[in-house]
Amino acid sequence: MKIGFHGAARTVTGSKHLITLDNGRKLLLDCGMFQGMGKQTQELNSHFGFSAAEISYLILSHAHIDHCGLIPKLVRDGFTGKIYSTPATRELAGILLEDSAEIQRDDTAFVNKRRARQGLPPYQPLYDPADVARTLPLFNTVNYGEWNTLEPGIDVLFTDAGHIIGSAAVHLRLAEKGETTQISFSGDVGRYNDAILRSPADFPQADHLILESTYGNRLHEEILDTVEQLHGWIQHTCMEKKGKLVIPAFSVGRTQELLYALNTLELEGRLPPVPVYVDSPLSLEATALVKKYPQYFNRTIRKVMESDSDPFDFKGLQFIKTVTESKHLNDLPEPCVIISASGMADAGRVKHHIRNTIGNPVNTILIVGYCEPHSLGGRLTNGARQVSIYGEDFEVRAEVGKMLSMSAHGDYDDLCQFISKQAPALVRNLFLVHGEYRVQEEFARRLGRKGYKNVVIPERHAEITL
Repeated sequence: MKIGFHGAARTVTGSKHLITLDNGRKLLLDCGMFQGMGKQTQELNSHFGFSAAEISYLILSHAHIDHCGLIPKLVRDGFTGKIYSTPATRELAGILLEDSAEIQRDDTAFVNKRRARQGLPPYQPLYDPADVARTLPLFNTVNYGEWNTLEPGIDVLFTDAGHIIGSAAVHLRLAEKGETTQISFSGDVGRYNDAILRSPADFPQADHLILESTYGNRLHEEILDTVEQLHGWIQHTCMEKKGKLVIPAFSVGRTQELLYALNTLELEGRLPPVPVYVDSPLSLEATALVKKYPQYFNRTIRKVMESDSDPFDFKGLQFIKTVTESKHLNDLPEPCVIISASGMADAGRVKHHIRNTIGNPVNTILIVGYCEPHSLGGRLTNGARQVSIYGEDFEVRAEVGKMLSMSAHGDYDDLCQFISKQAPALVRNLFLVHGEYRVQEEFARRLGRKGYKNVVIPERHAEITL
């Protein structure tokens, strides 16, 4: 059998890993969208590097767009097989993909107006809502901890990855020529002291490991600092500078963490008296969905829920639904907090909010998660003094802050703990994916010191025979 690495190879986004069996059957692990790759992004998302029609099964680790965002394009290009995920991932993917199709439609229309004025040909979206409608019936759900046979010789097991609701590490038992091989794919690994979710689960011994490495060279700040830091940024921006605090945040995972931290401040009587707007219809749906799965919460939040039935709600919170309401936020003179997607600030309503606040030093743009270096969030994080938003250049006069304690990705200690029950001598290959190359090189050296003898950092479209 062979493994081809067609995304998240020496970069963080675009997760796609293709297993080709000797009998010609093809299993695709994730089908994610590249995000924040600058001018390359559209081209990278336009070509898979393999034939969609030849894929037999798609196995989805979780519902973040960089892991599921190109599934409707896969269907548009000819995929008719089955998609396997956990039940929560199926629900989340449904609302995320519908939202993605609408964002592409709206952003493409906005950009094409400018391109038309410049005499340039229009962009075309990667897919539309009709493609999403054709995609969702292909999903089949599998619970954590149960081996399921897709066909003779192909079994799949999902274990909790602790990253977002429904996230899973994927384990495959593949039988060929009288030998059974287990391949384990981490998906995205969560943190062992996550504010909301259970810790990642142990999993059976693998012959080959595909491991994410986003934070393979760093340790996170303590999660306990999140509440204090968030309080500090609200106090500094809204109470002292009298400005707006704009927080780019992914609708699934990060937004709920922020709401939980703000709710904690209210329970402690320390939440500053400023309105908090969540400007993302998707975030409203995602938060409601997260509440449906309290069995995946950790003990701490379940204890809070004994006295507070809704740990994601508090006085002053308002969800913004319509475009008209969203535009109205730009005209508000009073201080406020605006939480809006996407987390890398490369799409969605948050780009408009940054566009309207970036020129005033009383405002703050607060980055609370990983951003690709070429994304708008990445450029702001790295200190750019001028940025382009929808083709227009803006001087960065607003304050740019970072809150590094908020990450749903494990650091190198978490990643090492995730694979700690594996016997390194029995792992024939350990493939590092979902990370920047320099980070992966550091992490590979750390894994080598832990006894892993063949740590591979594949290039995009590399195909390796097992």
